[in-house]
Amino acid sequence: MNAIKKIKNSTNKFASNWAKIVIKNKWPVLMFSFLLVIGLGSQGELEFDGDYHVFFSESNPELEAFDALQEKYTKDDNVIMVLSPSNKDVFTKLNLTAIEDLTAQSWNTPYSSRVDAITNFQHTSAHGDDLYVDDLSYNSLNKSEAEINKIKEIALKEPMLVNRIVNEEGSVTAINITVRLPGEDSAKEVPEVTKYVRDMVSNFKSKYPHFDVHISGMVPLNTAFFEASMKDMGLTGIMILIVIITTFLLTRSIQSTLTTLVVVMFSIISTLGFVGLTGIKLTPPSSVFPTMVLTLAVADSIHIIITMLQKMRKDGLNKNEALIESMRLNFMPVFITSLTTVIGFLTMNFGDVPPFWDLGNITAFGMAMAFLFSTTTLPALMAILPIKVKSKIKENEPVYYFNWYSELARFVIKQPIKLSIISFLAIGFLTYLASKNTFNDEFINYFDESVEFRTDTDYISENLTGVYNVEYSIGSGESGGINNPNYLNKLNEFENWLKQQPEVVHVNAFSEVARRINKSMNGDDERFYKIPSTREEAAQYLLLYELSLPFGLDLNNQINVDKSETRVTVTVKNLDSPQMIEFSKRGEQWLRDNTPTEMHAIGVSPMLMFSKLGFRQADSMLKGNIIALILISLVLMIALRNFKLGMLSIIPNVAPVLIGFGIWALYKAQINTGMVIVFGMTLGIIVDDTVHFMSKFLRAKREYGYNANQAVEYAFETVGQALITTTVVLLAGFAVLSTSSFALNSYMARITVVIIISALIIDFILLPSLLILTNKEKKKVKKKYTSFFFFR
Repeated sequence: MNAIKKIKNSTNKFASNWAKIVIKNKWPVLMFSFLLVIGLGSQGELEFDGDYHVFFSESNPELEAFDALQEKYTKDDNVIMVLSPSNKDVFTKLNLTAIEDLTAQSWNTPYSSRVDAITNFQHTSAHGDDLYVDDLSYNSLNKSEAEINKIKEIALKEPMLVNRIVNEEGSVTAINITVRLPGEDSAKEVPEVTKYVRDMVSNFKSKYPHFDVHISGMVPLNTAFFEASMKDMGLTGIMILIVIITTFLLTRSIQSTLTTLVVVMFSIISTLGFVGLTGIKLTPPSSVFPTMVLTLAVADSIHIIITMLQKMRKDGLNKNEALIESMRLNFMPVFITSLTTVIGFLTMNFGDVPPFWDLGNITAFGMAMAFLFSTTTLPALMAILPIKVKSKIKENEPVYYFNWYSELARFVIKQPIKLSIISFLAIGFLTYLASKNTFNDEFINYFDESVEFRTDTDYISENLTGVYNVEYSIGSGESGGINNPNYLNKLNEFENWLKQQPEVVHVNAFSEVARRINKSMNGDDERFYKIPSTREEAAQYLLLYELSLPFGLDLNNQINVDKSETRVTVTVKNLDSPQMIEFSKRGEQWLRDNTPTEMHAIGVSPMLMFSKLGFRQADSMLKGNIIALILISLVLMIALRNFKLGMLSIIPNVAPVLIGFGIWALYKAQINTGMVIVFGMTLGIIVDDTVHFMSKFLRAKREYGYNANQAVEYAFETVGQALITTTVVLLAGFAVLSTSSFALNSYMARITVVIIISALIIDFILLPSLLILTNKEKKKVKKKYTSFFFFR
C-alpha cells in the first residue's frame, strides 16, 4: 500500500498537516524544543521541606487546635534518645555518670529549651518547713552503693518517670530534648538539630560503648520525611535505565529508544523548571514527580513510535509516510489521554493534603509538556534519524505470520456474553471486598523497617514508652483557677480514669505535681499524697515549688501563663487510626459527662492529626473524583463523537480501581492517605488504554465500514502491541516506586500496579465484549484478514 487512507474529518486533517509541518521544519522544531527546555530547566532550583506540618492545610481543624494548644504552653518538638546499657541496669555509678554526661551535652543542642532525664528529674523532699527540689542524681560517680540504691528506689516508684523516662525494670532510660524551632527555614533548622544529635550520640557511644542508643521524636520524624524525599528522587535514575532497556526490547530500535529518552528527559527537565518557577517545596509525596512524569511521558511516545514501525513493517510505507500516518491515527487519542491524565492529577487539589496538591499540579504540567514534546520533538527527531526496518511485505508473495492479538480478538468475538457476565461477577465480588478496607494512618508505618527511624521507634515502644500521645488542655474558667481544689480533684479523677484505660502507657498531669508537693510539704507523709484541701495551700505550695525549679525545667510546658489551664499528656500504645480517634473521643466524652463546662476539652496531637488525615482526605477527594469522572466522560463523548461509547467508557475506567482496592483488601485491608488519591491519579492513566482501543474501533467502523466484530479485531491488531508496551513501561515505573521506603508512595505505587494490570485485562476482555454487544449490526464488508494467519 503506497497511499495513506483518505482523511474523513477535520481532526485527521489537522493531525496529518501538523505532522507534515513538523517533518518539513524538523530542525527548527528540534531547536525550539531544545531552547524551551534550557529556558525552563535553568529555573529548576529544588527545595525540600521535611516538616510534618506540610501534610496539613492551614484550614485543617486538628492542626488549628494543636497550634492553639502549643501557643498556650510551649512548643514540644523533641528528640528522644533511649539508652540501653548492656548490663540491663541503668542504676550503676558508671551508667548514671554516662547519663549525666549525655544530659549535659544535650543542653547544647541547637534551639533546645528543655532536657528531661532520670538524673536531672526534680525530686522534692522536705526538711522541717523547708521544701527542697534537687536533681535526682548528680555527681553519681562519687555516690555510695546505698545512695545509688536509694535513687533507684525513688525513680522506680515515681509516676512521673516510670514508663516515660525509665521502664519498670530499670533496664532502659530516656533523655528527652525539647526544641523550639523558629520555623523560619525548616530545611535548615531540622538538619542542624539532627546533625548535632547524631554527632553527639556517635561521640557518646565511642566513650561508652556498652550503651545502645535509639532515637525518635518529632525532629527525627521530620528528618525521616526529608531523607525519604531524597531517596525517592534517586529512584528516577533507576527508572530511566529501565525505560531505556524496556523500550529497546519492545521496539527493537535504537533510534526509537533514543527518541523516547529525549522526550522523557525534556519533559522532566521542563517540569523541574516549573517547580522552581512556582516555588514549590518538595515533600515525600511530591518528590516522586520525576518517576510519574517519566512513566507517563513514555506512554505518549510509545503509541506514536509503535504505530509508525508497524506501518513501515507491515504496510511497506516509507519513514515519513509512516510517521504522518501514525500521527494521524494517534494525535487525538494521545491528546485525550494527556488531557484526561491532567484532569485526573488536578483533582488532587480537592483533597486536604497540600503535598498531594503539589504532586498533582507538578505532574499535570509534566503531562502537558510530555504531550507537546511527543507531538513535536518526537516526530522531528524521528524524521532526522535514519530508520530502517525489515518490511514483511514482498511483491506478489503472500506472507504468513502468527498474530497473537487476532487470536485474542477471535476468542472475545466468539463469547462476548459469557465474558461480560464473568467479568461483571468478578468486578462485583472485588468491589464488595474493596468496601472491607479500613483507613490507618499511623505515621510510624509510613516508613518500612529499612528506615532507622522506624526500627528505633519500634524499639522505644516495645521497651520503654509509647510514641503516640493525645493531649487535652483542661480549663478552670478563671485566672489562677488551677489551684482550686474542686478543679484539681476533677483533674485527678480524669488522670485516674485515663490510667485505667487499656491503651494508656503513661499520663502526665498537673494533679500529680500537686499531690507530690502536698506530700513533700507534709513531711513526705504518704497520707498527704493527695490534692491540697484549700486553694490557698495549693497556690502557696505551687509558688514555692516553682521558685525552687532550675531554669529550663519549669512548669511552662504544663501550665499556661495566667494559671487558668493545665495540659494533660496521655501516652498510648501504638494504635491504628480508628483506635486513636476512638480513644480521643472517649476522653472528650468523659470530660463532658463528669466535669463542668469550663473543663471540657478536645484531644489533639500530631499523631491524632495523622489518624484523621486519611478520613479527611477521602471526604474531600470524593467531590474531586466525581468531577474528574464526569469531565473525562464528557471529553470522551466529544472526542469519540459518540454519546453511547462515552457512557460505556465509564465501566472500563472505573472498574480497574474497584478491582485494585478489592485485591488490596486481600493483601493488607488497610489504606493510607496516599492511596486516597489513586482514583483521580489512575483515572487518566486508565483512559489511555480505553481511548486508544475505542478510537481504533470507531476508525474501523467509520473509515473501513467494518461491523462490530471486524472493528474489534482491527483494534486488537492495530493497538494491541502499543497497549502491551505502554502497560509494561507503566508497570516498570510504578514497580520501581513501590520499592520506596515511604509507605505513602510505595502503597500508592503497589495498588497502581494492580490497577494498571486490571485496566489492560478489562480493555482486552470486557471492553471489546461490550462494544460487540452494544453495536449489533449486519456485516457490511468482508474483512481482509479472517484466518489464523494473515494473507496479503
